[in-house]
Amino acid sequence: MDVRRCMIVVVHPTEQIEFAVESLLRGGDGLSRTLAWQALAPHLDAPVSLGAEAQAALGTFSPSAWTTISADEAGSAALAPLLAGGLLLQRGQDSEAARRDERLRATHWHPLAAVMHAFSRWEDVDAVRNMRESQIETASQMRRTLGAPPPHAAVVDGGSFPLARQPGNEFDALLGRRVTCRNFDADRPLPLAMLSQMLQRAFGSSACQREGDDLVFLKKNVPSGGGLHPIEAYVVVCNVDGLPSGLYLYQAQAHALKPVDSSTDIDRDFVMSMVGQQHWFADAHVLVVLAPRFNRTYWKYRQHAKSYRVVAMEAGHLSQTLYLSATDAGLGAFITAAINEKPIERALGLDTINEGVLAVCGFGWRDSQMTTSELDPAGHVWHPAAQAG
Repeated sequence: MDVRRCMIVVVHPTEQIEFAVESLLRGGDGLSRTLAWQALAPHLDAPVSLGAEAQAALGTFSPSAWTTISADEAGSAALAPLLAGGLLLQRGQDSEAARRDERLRATHWHPLAAVMHAFSRWEDVDAVRNMRESQIETASQMRRTLGAPPPHAAVVDGGSFPLARQPGNEFDALLGRRVTCRNFDADRPLPLAMLSQMLQRAFGSSACQREGDDLVFLKKNVPSGGGLHPIEAYVVVCNVDGLPSGLYLYQAQAHALKPVDSSTDIDRDFVMSMVGQQHWFADAHVLVVLAPRFNRTYWKYRQHAKSYRVVAMEAGHLSQTLYLSATDAGLGAFITAAINEKPIERALGLDTINEGVLAVCGFGWRDSQMTTSELDPAGHVWHPAAQAG
């Protein structure tokens, strides 16, 4: 049979540490350490554990040229785990691993970015419970558990050149009121017109430029690497007057919401899963999934070391524009990357080689009382009388 190595794989040594009474009895530190090699390949769902023979053999196969091996070699201790694990692929093989590997080859990911993105995605993670169990839920807990942090600003020796503070204007006041919202008024529906304005400002397109029949550049209110604007906005409508709750794709040029046909129930349980059980975000009137089409950016920036960064930067630009638009409209906004990407991907029907989920943001009416702490040291949003405790 003819085989070749998968397109992208990183092999790294791992260590699992567990408490072991036997170690204490033998005079040790009470810890049992298991060392292993794991292969991380972004076309696979999970790491593949490798023995020494398989690890050594993996490096002898090309990802581009086919190598002929015998049936005996295929069944050997060195190659059998690689074939079974999807790290070696047979010519003409019809399997999910082979199909995903082919799509990965066509998408032009930078290898390290592909591995990082694939293996930083969550499923069934409760971020709130993790913080509570790690004793880092509050600022005082973080200080006590983690010790002193690095300085809040860079420390540079020598004198400095003072700058005169300039008088503020309306834009400065707007920036001062920009505070991440963790308290939403679930009893007050958001008007449809405000939803329309928010989507238009943060994600809409005001013009386009065509180059030939199939290359279109959109003009949006945020910068984008190469002007390609790969990030789609999938909108989860929870509490908007005149619009059914559910999942929509925002169409930037048409300024329209297209319902997404999903087999997933888009209810509060799904929203809580989306945001990693961060209940303070689950009452937002609207949530927006920032989902890049990576193949759009990587069409130009092929295997580029910076290509993933520019996509991530665009998500930041979009969220800041959303924040300022919400603040201007008298609404609260948030963004979080502590999300369970995998169920979101399934609900949206994304091809996780070409597409993905980077973050979830949202907006809505801010509640009249602060029941979950918000960082507002200047007091531009919250005043003592409005705080519950």
